[in-house]
Amino acid sequence: MSTDTPAGPPVLWRPTPESIRATRLAQFADRVSARRGIDLGDPADYDAVWRWSVAHLDQFWAEVADWSGVLPGVPDDRVLTRRGMPGAEWFPGTTVNFAEQALRHPADGTVDPAAPALVGVAEDTGPVELSWAELRGQVGAFAATLRRLGVQRGDRVAGYLPNVPEAVVACLGAAAVGAVWSSCAPDFGTRSVLDRFAQIEPTVLVAVDGYRWNGREFDRRDVVAELRAALPTVRTTIAVPRLHPGEVPEGARSDEVLAWAEAVGDAQEPVCEQLPFDAPLWIVYSSGTTGLPKGIVHGHGGVTLEQHKQLGLHADVGPGDRFSWYASTAWIMWNISLCALLRGATVVVHDGAPTYPSAAALFDLAERTRLTYLGTSPGYLMACEKAGVRPRDTHDLSALRTIGVTGSPLPASSFAWVYEAVEPDVFLGSISGGTDVATGFVGSTLLVPVTAGELQRPMLGVAAAAWDADGRPVTGELGELVITEPMPSMPLYFWADPDGSRYREAYFEPWPGVWRHGDWLEVTERGTCVITGRSDSTLNRGGVRMGTADIYAAVESVPEVRDCVVLGVEQPDGGYWMPLFVQLADGAELTEELAARIRAAIRSQASPRHVPDEVLVVPAVPHTRTGKRLEVPLKRLFQGVDPAKAVNVGAVDDPAAVEHYVRLARERSAR
Repeated sequence: MSTDTPAGPPVLWRPTPESIRATRLAQFADRVSARRGIDLGDPADYDAVWRWSVAHLDQFWAEVADWSGVLPGVPDDRVLTRRGMPGAEWFPGTTVNFAEQALRHPADGTVDPAAPALVGVAEDTGPVELSWAELRGQVGAFAATLRRLGVQRGDRVAGYLPNVPEAVVACLGAAAVGAVWSSCAPDFGTRSVLDRFAQIEPTVLVAVDGYRWNGREFDRRDVVAELRAALPTVRTTIAVPRLHPGEVPEGARSDEVLAWAEAVGDAQEPVCEQLPFDAPLWIVYSSGTTGLPKGIVHGHGGVTLEQHKQLGLHADVGPGDRFSWYASTAWIMWNISLCALLRGATVVVHDGAPTYPSAAALFDLAERTRLTYLGTSPGYLMACEKAGVRPRDTHDLSALRTIGVTGSPLPASSFAWVYEAVEPDVFLGSISGGTDVATGFVGSTLLVPVTAGELQRPMLGVAAAAWDADGRPVTGELGELVITEPMPSMPLYFWADPDGSRYREAYFEPWPGVWRHGDWLEVTERGTCVITGRSDSTLNRGGVRMGTADIYAAVESVPEVRDCVVLGVEQPDGGYWMPLFVQLADGAELTEELAARIRAAIRSQASPRHVPDEVLVVPAVPHTRTGKRLEVPLKRLFQGVDPAKAVNVGAVDDPAAVEHYVRLARERSAR
C-alpha cells in the first residue's frame, strides 16, 4: 500500500499503463479515437475522455449506444434532439426493451446458454443456479402469464418480495410485456407499502408469504391479505412461497390467486415488446422522509444505456464476471444489480442479513460464489472494521477484483481498512448517485488512483460541478452538487405529477435548467471528489460549513459509541444549537470522561468549530431504509415542525426510535 502523495490523502491503489490498456474503458477510448479522429490518450486519459464526454454529449452517447450493441449506427443529430432540463429528448424514433437487452447474450454468442445467469443464496439455503436458458424460459413464461391475465403495456406490476431470483424474473417479465415494475421489500409494513403501491394502482401483485432475517422467520401472510384488500386495482396475486410452500393467501378465490410455479411453469422464449426509448420501465421511490414517497419513473432506453456505461466502462463488468450488490428490493441498488445481466455477467442475489451468521457474511458470500464484484454499504464495511474482521486471513477472495460501496460517505479509515484487512490489490470503487437517476454522478474508474476518503472522478457523460450559493463553480471548497447537462437516465417524470411541478421543485430550484441534487460536493485541485452529506443537513456554525460525515468519522473512532447523529439546528432567534446524539455500546455509560473524549475526537479529527453543544444518550439512531441517518427530519422536529409532517415513519428502519426524539423536541420547546 503506497502512501506517497504529499499533495493529498494516501494513495491506496494505483493503475499501471498495462492495467489501463486492459480495461473496457481504454478499449472504448481507442475505438472512439479511431472513429472520431481524436486523441484520448495512450493509455487512455480518464480526464480527457470525461471532458470529451460532457462537451459532446451527442457523440458520447452515440458511441455508447453503438459500442454496447443496444442502438448501433444512430447518427449524432438523432441522439439528443432537445437538450433542456427537465424534458431532454433522447434517441427519438428508436425502440429498446430492457428485458430483451438483459437476455440477449445467449443468442448473440457472448455467453453459454448453460452457464449460470442467476445465483440465489439465502440464510437457510445454499447457492441455487439458474442458467441463461432457464432464465429466458422463466421470463418468457411469466410474460406469457401476464398477457394471459390481460396485462398490457403501461399497466403496473408490483412486487412485495425479498432479494430472490423470483423478483428478477418478475421484473424482467413485466418489462418484456411493456408493463411498469415497482417493488417493496417484505420488511415494509402495510402502511409503508400502501403509501407506495396505492399511488400507482397495480394490476398484478407478486407477493411472498414471509422472509428470513438474522436467523428468524417473519410471516407476511397477514400483510399480503391487507394489501390485497386495500388495492382494488389488483386483479391477480401471484403467490411466491418462502416459508409456507404450497399455500395460497387465505380467503382468496381461485380466480384471484396464482401460484408462482404455475406462473413460470410453461417455459418459453420471451416475446419482448418493442418500446420507445422513453417508455417507462419501473417506478422507484425517494426516501420520502416528509410526505408520501415520490414515485420516480425511469425509462427502458435511459437505464439500459446508462448501465452499460456505469457497469461496462466504469466497473469493467462483462461476461464471466460474478456480480452482487447487497440490497433490498426497495433500494435502487437492487435495480442496478440486475442490470449486470445487460453486461452478460452472472448476478448473485442474497436474501438475508448481511451480518448473519457472522459479521463476515458478505465475505463468506464472495468466497462461496466466487464473486468478482462485491457491492455493499459503508455501514457494513465499518461494522466489519469494528468487529475486527480480517477477510484476507480467513477467506479465499482470489476471484474478487472489485469492492463497490455507496449509500453514504465512506471515511478514509475504512478505505485503509479494506486495503489492510481485505485485500491489498482489490479495487475499491466508491460511488455517489441516487435513486433519482439509477446511477452515479461521481464515482470510480480503473484509470486513476484510489485515494483514502475520496471518490475518484465525475462519471462519464455527467457534467457534475460544485456551485456556491451564487451559482458559481468552486474548487477546493464545499458547494452544491449540480448537474449542468442532461443524462439519459434522469426521471421521465414523477408518478401522479401531471404538470411536472413536483419534479421541477425537487431538482430545478433554485437554478432553473440545472439539476441540484441536495448533496455537498467538494472537487479538489487534484480532480478527486468528496461528498460530505446532504446539503440541507450540513453543519454551519459561525459561517464555517462542515459535512456531518466528518463528525461521524471522528465520533465512531470512540469504541464506546455504536452509532450517532449530529444536528445543526438554526434557532428562531438567530442562534444555532448543535446536539450530538449517541447510541452507546452495551455496558457503556456516558460519563464526563467519555463525553470529553468524544469532544476531543471531534476537535482533533474534524473541527474545533464543530464541537457539539451537548452530547445526549439515545436508545437508537433512526435511519432511512437505505441506511442514511435521519438528519433532516430530526432537525425539523427540533425546529418545531409537527412530527407528522417532519417524519414519514414508513420510510424509517426503526419507527419506534423516532418517538424518543419527538419527546426530546417537545421537552426542549417547553423550556
